[in-house]
Amino acid sequence: MAKKAMIERQKKREKLVAKYASKRAELKAIARDESKPMDERFKAQLKLAKLPRNSSETRLHNRCQITGRPKAYYRKLKMSRIALRDLASVGQIPGMVKSSW
Repeated sequence: MAKKAMIERQKKREKLVAKYASKRAELKAIARDESKPMDERFKAQLKLAKLPRNSSETRLHNRCQITGRPKAYYRKLKMSRIALRDLASVGQIPGMVKSSW
């Protein structure tokens, strides 16, 4: 189980990303537009830098929704391999059985 502080920090980042997503997209579009004057593009870049660091989508890290584990994460199932195995062993996941031979 991950530390609760790390899980809460991740939730806070997710909220910030959602809040500033449109603003970041607009500023990035202005900064990348070659047809705009250089000073306008530079101002957009400065405004982008003033936004909170955690509002960037690259600061997010995939975590297991059950345990909060950051490693061995299956994107399709949104859980770690350990949580997947535990649920499969108990019979919580339909169609999945623990193999034995």
